[in-house]
Amino acid sequence: MLEIIPMLKIHILGMGPGSIDFIAPYVLTCIKDADILIGGKRHFQEIEVEASGKVCQYISSDLLGLVDYIKTNRNKKIAVLVSGDPGFYSFLVYLKKHFSNEELVVIPGLSSMQYMFCKIGLPWQDAVIKSLHGKTFDFIEALNDSGLVGVLTDSAFTPQLIAKELVTHGLGNVLVYVGEELSYAEEKITTMIATQMANNERNFGMNVVVIERTENVSYKR
Repeated sequence: MLEIIPMLKIHILGMGPGSIDFIAPYVLTCIKDADILIGGKRHFQEIEVEASGKVCQYISSDLLGLVDYIKTNRNKKIAVLVSGDPGFYSFLVYLKKHFSNEELVVIPGLSSMQYMFCKIGLPWQDAVIKSLHGKTFDFIEALNDSGLVGVLTDSAFTPQLIAKELVTHGLGNVLVYVGEELSYAEEKITTMIATQMANNERNFGMNVVVIERTENVSYKR
């Protein structure tokens, strides 16, 4: 059994894909041992019991102010809650700009992408994984190279928009998997070929997309 690490450092805790059912027991133990919890609204909704009686600080757009808050309270046991795994497109990147490795203890969690690949039964060691949160990414080139791409979407890059881009490049027959509200009771996995997805009128909730090239097709430039 893991020994509880004294929370003299700033703990960055991976909260998994969403539901408390997928938060690691050790992460919950660290949460219970903390004085101050810093995280998002969804995190606190899942750990109401564990967070009871603690100082709960929401992560806002004022990231520098949050860093100052952490520095001011270094005499307290601080735990920062991040979605999925801390090493996968999380707040950890920003925190490392302001704190040394010696000041941080990073505890892993199950990422939404890991969860998604398990739900659709695909090994993902050869997949290209990227985030479209506020950025662009040539997933067409990546799909042509690896045959399997995982994408963290945002409101601008919807599954339909991704599918239309695939169709434009002659990849209308590739499979597009969309995982919504992963790990929650409302979870839904939708599988279509790109041509079908491009014309789908559904308003998908918070989602992760996996694209699989199942036949020997190459994109057109």
